[in-house]
Amino acid sequence: MSNLNGKVALITGASRGIGLATVNELSRLGAHVVLAARSAAPIQEVATQISENGGHAVAVECDVASFEQVQAAVSSTLATLNRLDILVNNAGTINPISRIDESDPELWSKAIDINLKGVYHGLRAALPIMTAQGGGVIVNLSSGAATSTLEGWSHYCASKAAVKMLTACTHKEFSDQGIRVVGLSPGTVATDMMSSIKSSGVNPVSQLDWSTHIPPEWAAKAIAFLCGPGGEPYAGTDFSIKTDEGRAVVGLPPL
Repeated sequence: MSNLNGKVALITGASRGIGLATVNELSRLGAHVVLAARSAAPIQEVATQISENGGHAVAVECDVASFEQVQAAVSSTLATLNRLDILVNNAGTINPISRIDESDPELWSKAIDINLKGVYHGLRAALPIMTAQGGGVIVNLSSGAATSTLEGWSHYCASKAAVKMLTACTHKEFSDQGIRVVGLSPGTVATDMMSSIKSSGVNPVSQLDWSTHIPPEWAAKAIAFLCGPGGEPYAGTDFSIKTDEGRAVVGLPPL
């Protein structure tokens, strides 16, 4: 597994699910972690626990839908830790699940602000810093929804498809400047988001047995892998751990 000792990593959506698991995994591997989320209290509690156990962690309240807040989170990271080596664009929402003709335009737009513009905001704020320091790694959370059509998920499918293209475009523009940008498609993960999907009863994903979903810690290990030298061949693409082959590369057990 990657040795991330001394690397500075900013993780969005860090209060729970894949984001929280990633914070813990990157910290375990020696990274200095910056937790960013809209809910300040939970991330501050986690940051305090990590610091008390000998790690290095900082909490920053941040709504990724706001570029000003994302830029402030990056600026705070630089002021506190002097650099930014890793950005994990994890924050996202599946709500509201609804057919297009029944969707709320304001809430549909808000999902795009978080899932798509939130990733762009992270890229826009981090790239000038990473290029100036000579390199960095950006992991964008992707999904099978980026290439699938699913009833009730128009906002999610559209935003994840756009994020997949953002990953490819950023790779094209910055790979020659030491920037590795890669997507992770983890498959279905046992998180609060999956609970919302199951409760909706919409489309086949909601009918999956809970036992088929992977733990968020598996996704976190894949993110850590992509941040290390093993992730270099997958730059510009969506790396998947939905297959036994992908999980084997990371060192995860087969399903």
